[in-house]
Amino acid sequence: MFEIGRRPHLSAAVLCVCLFGICGTVFAQVPVAPAQKAPPPAPADPLGRQSPFGTITGFSSAVHRHELNVAARYLQAGGRSPQQLESLAEDLSELLDRYFTERLTALSTSPAGDLADGFDANREPIHLVIGDRQVDLFLRRVKDPTAGEIWLVSSDSLTRVPSLRRSSPDTWIERIMPSSLVDRSYAGLSLAQWILWAGSFLVPLLFLGGLGRLVPFVIRRRTVDVTKRAMLLSGWNRARWPLVAGLTLLAHLAAVPLLGFSVTTRLDYTRVVLIALALVITLLVWRLVGAMFQQAGLMAMRRGRASARSLIQLGERVAKVLVVLIAMFVVLRLAGVDPTTALAGVGIAGIAVALGAQKSVENLLGAVFLLTDRALAVGDFCRLSDRDGWVEDITLRSVRLRTLDQTLLSVPAGLLSQGSIENFTTRQKILLQSVVRLRYGTTCEQLETALNGMRQLLAQHPSIEQEGSRVRLTTFGAQSIEIEIFAYVMTADYLKFLEIRESLLLQVARIIEASGAAFAIPTQFIYMRPEADEYPHLMAHPS
Repeated sequence: MFEIGRRPHLSAAVLCVCLFGICGTVFAQVPVAPAQKAPPPAPADPLGRQSPFGTITGFSSAVHRHELNVAARYLQAGGRSPQQLESLAEDLSELLDRYFTERLTALSTSPAGDLADGFDANREPIHLVIGDRQVDLFLRRVKDPTAGEIWLVSSDSLTRVPSLRRSSPDTWIERIMPSSLVDRSYAGLSLAQWILWAGSFLVPLLFLGGLGRLVPFVIRRRTVDVTKRAMLLSGWNRARWPLVAGLTLLAHLAAVPLLGFSVTTRLDYTRVVLIALALVITLLVWRLVGAMFQQAGLMAMRRGRASARSLIQLGERVAKVLVVLIAMFVVLRLAGVDPTTALAGVGIAGIAVALGAQKSVENLLGAVFLLTDRALAVGDFCRLSDRDGWVEDITLRSVRLRTLDQTLLSVPAGLLSQGSIENFTTRQKILLQSVVRLRYGTTCEQLETALNGMRQLLAQHPSIEQEGSRVRLTTFGAQSIEIEIFAYVMTADYLKFLEIRESLLLQVARIIEASGAAFAIPTQFIYMRPEADEYPHLMAHPS
């Protein structure tokens, strides 16, 4: 038992611990109420009315498909009958097609709308330019029992639609173009619209093309350095027409809202133009990447860095692959395909592909390691897989070697990164090693004369490295007296080495000839074994 009276503070602490333990045990037996589940998210609206952009584009598409009953579901009824809503849908679609000249991107794609437009959070304006004045129609966000919060054309705006439709003046195209062109139509567009459509292409194309012709003239006049001038002209020639085409498409895209296309046509046509613009920009970036890496390769060559040039070529290929991949995802996005879904599909397929592409990845990394380690470069004379030749190309997968037989040998880069590579181009000198064999019968005086003459030859030759060069009598062989010539020729050019070696060996031959010695003639001894029946006395064993 505790002595409570003697140590009250210790007793109180013990009692508190016991009390908390009992309470914890009691509370542990009390059943805990289950956590309330979060309400399920509202189902997606099949008509796409979650945002102002989806409401306007979906409404216009329904009207142009002549599905007026579906188009009426984009309107706030306000006690109107279905027939009245269908009639209002036709008039509203006509107003949007004629007077909605803003870019479609001005419509908010957020379910909350544009909160910075200065209007109530549940109202979104649609700006129409009718004649010389701006008229605002409004969308209102309402609560739908099945689709959740959606955006509908407000009932107050629908009240104004009939009067706006009756008093609608001519559009700017109808005002500036002759009525004969406005009244004639082809494929749903008036002849006036077709003319303006063609002009929105031709005018910027001719203007920008003319400016493009002036750029080389300015470069030649302003750039004094010949090398820099050539680089700028080369880069401009690569980028000229993709740049002109891209700027032309941008100018045309800015003019599309003014051409009087319907909302549905503008949506589809703008998507097509954006895809074309993305392809043109891809081509432009492709050419600029090629020009940049080409100039970097030329600079590397001027500085004598062949390995850096090869690495630049490999980097160019990788950069172009990335450009193409990015362009593919941008085009998918513009075409209406969710890139996250595509990425998920690529990730799932990538796991399967990666299992079978291990060697390809190994070869790619092997090529990178070969170039970063400066083991070889394009143009080097190497020995790969016991074959000699010149490195013709280093790709993402292999190293291509042009052999001495002029055949093309492709060696996987991954195999080379794990094996041995003998690069002859990196050497600054080439070994000359030869054995001179003199015949027996050569006198000591002749031998000394020959040795001194060959040593003097190496000492006086300008292409021989003096340090380490030697001429030595090595051995008296079975058939000849052997003299070793060991020296380094100070050149990295193998053809030049062959020429110097030939000259030296000819002079060595003259020295031997002048000394009175001669080269050994290879001899071969053949021993004939007699047959036993012809010479029995030779084959008998001694007793």
